[in-house]
Amino acid sequence: MRRRRFIISLSVATLACPVPVSAQQKTMPLIGFLNGWSPAPSALYVAAYRRGLSETGYVEGKNVAIEYRWAEGVIDRLPALAADLVARKPDVIAASGSDAAVLAAKNATTTIPIIFAGGADPVGPGWITSLARPGGNLTGVFLLGLELMPKRLELLAELVPQAGVIALLVDPNNPIATEPAIRILQEAARAKGIQVAVVKASTESEIDAAFAALGPLQAGALVVVGSPFFFTRRDQVIALASRYAVPAIYGPREFVAAGGLMSHGTNFPAVFRQIGVYTGKILKGAKPSDLPTEQPTRFELVINLKTAQALGLTIPQSILARADEVIE
Repeated sequence: MRRRRFIISLSVATLACPVPVSAQQKTMPLIGFLNGWSPAPSALYVAAYRRGLSETGYVEGKNVAIEYRWAEGVIDRLPALAADLVARKPDVIAASGSDAAVLAAKNATTTIPIIFAGGADPVGPGWITSLARPGGNLTGVFLLGLELMPKRLELLAELVPQAGVIALLVDPNNPIATEPAIRILQEAARAKGIQVAVVKASTESEIDAAFAALGPLQAGALVVVGSPFFFTRRDQVIALASRYAVPAIYGPREFVAAGGLMSHGTNFPAVFRQIGVYTGKILKGAKPSDLPTEQPTRFELVINLKTAQALGLTIPQSILARADEVIE
């Protein structure tokens, strides 16, 4: 009788103790979703990602699980978030929202497949071997972020030809994107006889100070260089551009939808849909080394006429004719 009671007590104790995740049998594939932005402003992109997944037969909560990790615009959080995802042994990691997210995922694992959306050339630093044959455990979409910088400067110079100085708002905590962007924009400005003034911000108070410095710098326009920090605080950036009456151009359309003047860049929902499709292909057995890294073929110019009017600007017909979308 005592032995029987002991066995029953041991069984109850075993059931009461949680079984480690690593010991549990996975009932469905697991995706690790690593992003440098915040969840609320990224809802449209997550929906597009899920849409891409569904095109390959995967529906979150039905036959695939997703663990989300958001850096909330703080790039320094990304390595720890990536390490946490890797510890959960996902079948694939989707890294997006900044090149720092891609690098954090790459540094965290050499075996788990990584599908990325990044603006930096992935071949140059050796993230992949080539666009056609990536090799290794990474592939995804190369956004051509730096390649679009001269075009943004050109659009501003056409809109505000009297601007002898154009400022660049950069995030010093995002050197992967910031340093090459400054170099490329300085070269493009030099070719047009325009001076460039660099203003830096990595905190909300520094964003305020950066805009306050535009007047003394005699900056007639502003290029906002992409950063998760600026994206998550775009309302503040847009409000300050309005307060200081400075024409500004951004990369993502979302800045213009929120009241910014002009954007030129990739259609982000389309990109997130594509990395969703690639994630699904990996789950079906494809290898990242065999999936070519894609590049967007279409870039959107979006203009907010209401903001232009508030700034006292008349958008030249030459720019309006090229716009993919005009918000009135």
